[in-house]
Amino acid sequence: MNVTRYKFSILLVDDDPGVLSILAAQLASDFEVSTAGTAAEARSILAKRSVDMILSDLRLPDETGLSLLEWVRRTAPRTYRILLTGTARLEDAADAINQTQVHRIILKPWRGEDLLQNLRAATRTLMQERSSEQLGDELRKINQELEQRVAERTRELEAALAQIQQKNTILEKMALTDPLTGLPNRRAIDLIARKELLRRARTPSALTLVLIDADHFKNINTLYLHPGGDHVLVWLAGVLQGAIRTTDSLGRIGGEEFLVVAPATDMAGAEKLAERLRTAVAGERTVYNGHEIRITISLGLAVCDADTNVAYDVLRDLAAETVKEAKDLGRNRAVIRPVVPPALPA
Repeated sequence: MNVTRYKFSILLVDDDPGVLSILAAQLASDFEVSTAGTAAEARSILAKRSVDMILSDLRLPDETGLSLLEWVRRTAPRTYRILLTGTARLEDAADAINQTQVHRIILKPWRGEDLLQNLRAATRTLMQERSSEQLGDELRKINQELEQRVAERTRELEAALAQIQQKNTILEKMALTDPLTGLPNRRAIDLIARKELLRRARTPSALTLVLIDADHFKNINTLYLHPGGDHVLVWLAGVLQGAIRTTDSLGRIGGEEFLVVAPATDMAGAEKLAERLRTAVAGERTVYNGHEIRITISLGLAVCDADTNVAYDVLRDLAAETVKEAKDLGRNRAVIRPVVPPALPA
């Protein structure tokens, strides 16, 4: 703001018309001047419009100038307040500064040039304050815009992160899922079995591992080619899934082989589980390209009782041995073996 381009407004308040006339004449070149003879008249003017500065005599007919300036401080704090007084008592100056928080005190009688220089200095102070306020407003606006941009960018990053996390979840699931049957793949079912072994190490309980092999599956691929073989594998996965308990886990470990992890399953439970699985498959059929297809399965079960600690590789190898034995014995059957703890040295 430039003083040569902008005239500050000033309200002069004095009950002496002569004083008002002199003040107005001295300030007219630099200020937009309005006058009031009483505090009430000044209040009326200020109620209608704001002014940049107010210069009030200490003694007014209806109230003191200090009271008026105090009211201005409360209702229009941006207005620059000046007290004009013919009383040079230190107490009055202290009251003006402490109670009313006036910005300047001008003593009567005054010299016109001194008054003008005094008020020009006041306008420079006002310009600095308003420039600071304007700068503050601009900084607040910039900060608000920056905060908005940061918030928008944060939302964009959060959305991108959510998409990445979703994709990672999908990739992780894909890495642990057999794409044909939708069952856990070999890696996943191995992890399930190992976690179960860790759990039973803390809370001992029986555990059975069931290795399942579809009988004569090469004939299925020969007769119906790989699309027909895939159809049968998907069907077989569904039948096996329907025959196990909700606490059991079924996975496809490759080709026509499946693995069941059955927690809390001892020898008696293993026999029931094996027969339930075998009869479920033998008793069902599927149709592919108009051809009815029936198959059987061979099962090898390795059973670990609650008091036996065993490594996963040992348990899995025992299940592999027993399923081979079941196939060698004619297929469509189950062979069940308990895990035998290693003999203690003599």
